[in-house]
Amino acid sequence: MADVMLARAADGQGVQVVTFGCRLNIQESEAIRRQAEAAGHRELIVVNTCAVTTEATRQARQAIRRLHRDHPDARIVVTGCAAQIEPARFAGMGEVAAVLGNHEKMLPGTWSALAASNSFGALAGRGAVSGLDAFEKVQVSDIAAVTETAVHMLDGFDARTRAFVQVQNGCDHACTFCIIPQGRGRSRSAPMGSVVEQVRRLAGHGVQEVVLTGVDMTSYGADLPGAPALGVLVQAILRHVPELPRLRLSSLDAVEVDDALRAAIAGEARLMPHLHLSLQSGDDLILKRMKRRHSREDAIRFCAEMRMARPDLVFGADLIAGFPTEDEAMFGRSLDIIEACGLTHLHVFPYSARPGTPAARMPQLPGAVISERAKRLREAGRAALLCHLDGERGQVRMVLTERGDVGRTEGFVPVLFPQGIAPGLLLPVRMAGHDGQRLIAG
Repeated sequence: MADVMLARAADGQGVQVVTFGCRLNIQESEAIRRQAEAAGHRELIVVNTCAVTTEATRQARQAIRRLHRDHPDARIVVTGCAAQIEPARFAGMGEVAAVLGNHEKMLPGTWSALAASNSFGALAGRGAVSGLDAFEKVQVSDIAAVTETAVHMLDGFDARTRAFVQVQNGCDHACTFCIIPQGRGRSRSAPMGSVVEQVRRLAGHGVQEVVLTGVDMTSYGADLPGAPALGVLVQAILRHVPELPRLRLSSLDAVEVDDALRAAIAGEARLMPHLHLSLQSGDDLILKRMKRRHSREDAIRFCAEMRMARPDLVFGADLIAGFPTEDEAMFGRSLDIIEACGLTHLHVFPYSARPGTPAARMPQLPGAVISERAKRLREAGRAALLCHLDGERGQVRMVLTERGDVGRTEGFVPVLFPQGIAPGLLLPVRMAGHDGQRLIAG
């Protein structure tokens, strides 16, 4: 889970994509933008939504209204997980011209048909819809029927120095709080050869760092011939694309990390020493009620073993505050797992009941309690980050520079260059200090 929001604005005449949610959505948004532009779209806004929380859906609807006010002549297409799960809700918004499902949004033919339809503008209130080429306002198919996923070949990410490559989509697990399988469907993996070729293509166009993304990445390969695990894919990328300086992984389920991946983390310097774990809670009973596949001890042991194998590892994690039935003692175990696992980067989510999930039928906590616990988790996360930043003072790290005079260390810590810096450089940098959130380059 993630709470990233990205907007790629065009010149007002092209395609603008506004993205909510995870790194997988960011990768898909870049493919969407290129497909829509290739189909000839002009004055088009695509909102790629997230459904991980009710707040994410609310923010998307709010953004749609704002975008329509700011760009009254643009047509707005809504897609992503929230659109997949609640298509009628978005189709009922007068500002929306079309609603596309998660499968449809990745098909070039969808964008071509949309561009060719003379009724597309009418769907946004510009006149009557008629004729054989009328474009259905809602195009959302059964995502559970999708059995394959493909790598979308991209040369780069619009002046980004970091690129995302989708290796997996969907999820076969049934965590009681999670609605994402309804938006993404069953787990399906991209063929290993296609992934390697996409990474090679990006590296050949100057991308310095590739991030592998997916909904449930550690399930990678189970549906492919020979069932190659994620670690096998990682080793193949590093072996066959030696020109790639840095490879990074997005969120992992620690209990499913295979031996080949453990070996790669421990021994491959080009695999970045930053692991983001899908923990969700530090209490065993809450983890059981969530239907997670790991225990508290599993998480602590994994972090200790991997840090022993690679001392420079930096860990992040997702944690949910205020899950149904969570009492103060249970919450305390989530607080103290930050120290027990040595976590540095936290994504904290106040529990949000999603209709249709088992957790929504459990006894709910008051909203004020959930908010207060989320605040305490964030405060503990800030304290852990400060401790890490203090320890980085005077250290020399390899930093990949980005736009905006910032960069990232191997451990994904942001670095500010006070004097400015060009993007796309890999530089050894001594850390002069920090501002509480970022390291300061010396």
